Amino acid sequence: MADKIKQICAIQMTSGTNVDDNISDIEQQLLTLEQTQQQLVLLPECCLFFGGKDQEQLTLAKANKDSHGLKAKLAALAKKYNVFLVAGSIPVLSKFPDKFTNSCFVFSPDGETLGDYDKIHLFDVAVEDNEKNYFESRYAKAGDHISVVDVAGINVGLSICYDLRFPELFRQLCQQGAKIITVPSAFTRVTGAAHWQTLLQARAIENQVYIIAADQEGVHSNGRETWGHSMIISPWGEILTQLDTGKGIICAEYQEEELNKVRKAMPVNTHNRFKNKLMSYE
Repeated sequence: MADKIKQICAIQMTSGTNVDDNISDIEQQLLTLEQTQQQLVLLPECCLFFGGKDQEQLTLAKANKDSHGLKAKLAALAKKYNVFLVAGSIPVLSKFPDKFTNSCFVFSPDGETLGDYDKIHLFDVAVEDNEKNYFESRYAKAGDHISVVDVAGINVGLSICYDLRFPELFRQLCQQGAKIITVPSAFTRVTGAAHWQTLLQARAIENQVYIIAADQEGVHSNGRETWGHSMIISPWGEILTQLDTGKGIICAEYQEEELNKVRKAMPVNTHNRFKNKLMSYE
């Protein structure tokens, strides 16, 4: 049985279109971890394939339909480096042959799958950058359920990137017991500079949870630019550690007693009069 989690970590990547190269980049960061402590490690969105055409993700999902090769590679990393791995997201072929789900898997240090989540909110927006328009739903199918996973006795809520803009999801994760919420992302440089930190701190403060946010960073092979600034935020909204640019890993101590202290002093979940119902005032 794995030890209790002592550290929570986020890996920042500049993922490309070669799966093995991206695996190698992840390994370089995992090698730096302190072996005497048990870590929960988060990878960014699209950790094993990013910077190509959207249709190429569908092709990759089809190629891995039977072998589950991408998932197996990530499970092997968790086992090799003895970490709980929240593996960002990978494309998984859906029941519709022309669509994939943007899926996050959580692995134990034994390489077992503890839980998963399919991205609910798809990024169909106009942004003032090189891309101009994003239409994630062209090839991706939205998920239809939220996910809170028991990771060594700690409830971890799962989200992916654009989900960050929907506080209702985070509230639901909190009401289902989440004490940590992970946010693997590929935020654009424009939207990241404007909103990334503000949204992350707001979600931590509103729900009194640890937020772990691992982002893609840099200029990718298709010219898309991502923001980086991966960070870990306390239940009081403090940025415990962050990495602005470049590839790397950041870690912070997980202190459940601090989380409990914040929730006891200001029991917002108990005070919330909108929980599970809509209130009206005349």
